[in-house]
Amino acid sequence: MNPYQHLQLPAVESDVARLEDLLAASVVFGDEYLDQVTTHLIRAGGKRLRPLLAIASATFGERDANQDDFMGGVAVELMHLASLYHDDVMDEAEIRRNVSSVNARYGNLIAIVGGDYLMARSAGIAADHGVEMARLMAHTLAWLTRGQAAEVKRNYDVARTEAEYYEAIEGKTAALMAASCRVGAITAGHSDDVKEALTEFGRCFGMVYQLRDDILDVIDVNNKLGKPAGQDLAEGVYNLPTLASLQSASHGAALRELLGAPLSDEQREEARALVIAGGGIEASIAAAADFVTQAKQALTVVPSDGLQRGLGAFLDSLMAEFPAY
Repeated sequence: MNPYQHLQLPAVESDVARLEDLLAASVVFGDEYLDQVTTHLIRAGGKRLRPLLAIASATFGERDANQDDFMGGVAVELMHLASLYHDDVMDEAEIRRNVSSVNARYGNLIAIVGGDYLMARSAGIAADHGVEMARLMAHTLAWLTRGQAAEVKRNYDVARTEAEYYEAIEGKTAALMAASCRVGAITAGHSDDVKEALTEFGRCFGMVYQLRDDILDVIDVNNKLGKPAGQDLAEGVYNLPTLASLQSASHGAALRELLGAPLSDEQREEARALVIAGGGIEASIAAAADFVTQAKQALTVVPSDGLQRGLGAFLDSLMAEFPAY
């Protein structure tokens, strides 16, 4: 996925390219060892979706970003990176962005400390930009924590509800996407109506983005997500495709009997086939399409035809990955 190509906002692409040096400089402490830890995933690269949303929301893709816009983007990306450091410890992940995860290279304790430091820098940058941004980032961190807890407490639980699933993804994914758009609106000084509209777009964008990942976890046999298809199923994370198929009259009972504990590779493939046969993919695509509609409706308030077209095209590009859409 190339977000710049689909956004069709060339000014934003050049602005985000300038962000890389600011990201690294913002976390360099002067201690050689700690600096290696805190810049590890920054150096590994990434799509920079969150600062992209922040800068696009600030500039509408029609002007170059100023220093405040850039630093708003840095703040949201550092919070995202901090969450990855902590997530990889919890998941015992060994690879992140095609390099060794921080915990695999430096150990869990240092990964936690490094994540804490990135979070502190994010908070400090937000505070430098005033009470409104500082309050936003504090609330977003609370949402991230709540979302992660909502997911973990339902691991291997076939009784997880769709409402609990949405609570988890709104916290762990959509909240930071919404904050990214709102940060851009804050640094640009947009009106309250535009701030709210961009925030709602970001929330819906995050929901679509997570639904996309959860659908691909089931159907992606080309390793697009960097993990085997069905990995969430095997690890007891029952996302919307699975929850929808558990309600299937024809396949739900067999799927329920299989789940509830770690799966072998053979069981994972069996479970994945049942989720697909049970209609979970179609139900999840329909749910994502509803959020696309809500996101585009929110954008109608934004006084930039270019941004409306660009962000709308980006959403459509996510949905285009599913042939049934």
